[in-house]
Amino acid sequence: MNHSVGVLLTNLGSPDAPTPAALRRYLAEFLSDRRVVDLPRPLWWLILHGAMLRTRPRKSAALYRSVWSEEGAPLLAITQRQAEQLRARLQQRFGSDVPVVVAMRYGNPSISAGLESLRQSGADKVLVLPLYPQYSATTTASTFDAVADALRNERRLPALRFIDGYYDDDDYVNALTESVRLHRKQHGAAEKLLFSFHGIPQRYADGGDPYPQHCSATVDKVVRRLGLGEEEWQLTYQSRFGSEPWLQPYTDKTLQQLARDGVKRVQVICPGFAADCLETLEEIDRENRTLFLAAGGEEFSYIPALNDSEAHIHALAAIVQRNLAGWLGGNSDDDE
Repeated sequence: MNHSVGVLLTNLGSPDAPTPAALRRYLAEFLSDRRVVDLPRPLWWLILHGAMLRTRPRKSAALYRSVWSEEGAPLLAITQRQAEQLRARLQQRFGSDVPVVVAMRYGNPSISAGLESLRQSGADKVLVLPLYPQYSATTTASTFDAVADALRNERRLPALRFIDGYYDDDDYVNALTESVRLHRKQHGAAEKLLFSFHGIPQRYADGGDPYPQHCSATVDKVVRRLGLGEEEWQLTYQSRFGSEPWLQPYTDKTLQQLARDGVKRVQVICPGFAADCLETLEEIDRENRTLFLAAGGEEFSYIPALNDSEAHIHALAAIVQRNLAGWLGGNSDDDE
């Protein structure tokens, strides 16, 4: 069937295998992105190739092996399920097939391969949906760069629409809120609910990246819907590396301090991650769990990412439908 409209569903990416060689390739691509690390190129090249890519791939490969499954990297496997279910939901809404193709900013399948797949399907109108609810130049803008680079030498460009975030989208916020409610219905409430987001260097935010404001806006809406008091929740940032200051407070240090202050039960949710991955499954649910318990905490509970839950697919379909208006018709009304 010849399609005129397609959706490119993107996320960060994963190595092709949990091996040092695959991690070296993946990290070299990821950490060479100027949006991610903006240090002067000669200096950063020496750091990256002189030290980091000699030592980090082996350690990272071991961590990836701990979360790897028969389906491969969790991020890619979950994103593929999201795409399949989103395609089915869009077919229900529009009554015709809308191809949804997965592409990763780093690694495979690449942005270029995803765009080529849509071109082969006949799509001359492409909606790009990066699965980063909160905009950051390090993620969302970097995806835009990759799309532009992939099309740079094309004679015939598709019509493009690019979704640059959905941090305050009501359906997305509802999905987050319900995931917390469901988890607490099954496991009970904790003394403290941590909203942990991937961090960025503080100077990126000082330079105009609106990421921390978007994170705060998401949390504010979820907190209001849950009816939480000021002492019942906290926003933190994880996954920092290097020596310069990143957005604070830091998740790991906060968990340790909470335990020292006598907090016995915590629950952690990561609203910025559309799919569970190394940063949630290993860093949060294993490493940070260990830190909290070692510091005196008694119960640590991780609330899974939205993944391919019904509420998440509903939200993504509603976001796509609104942004396809005029191409396929329709609006943001109820999708049932």
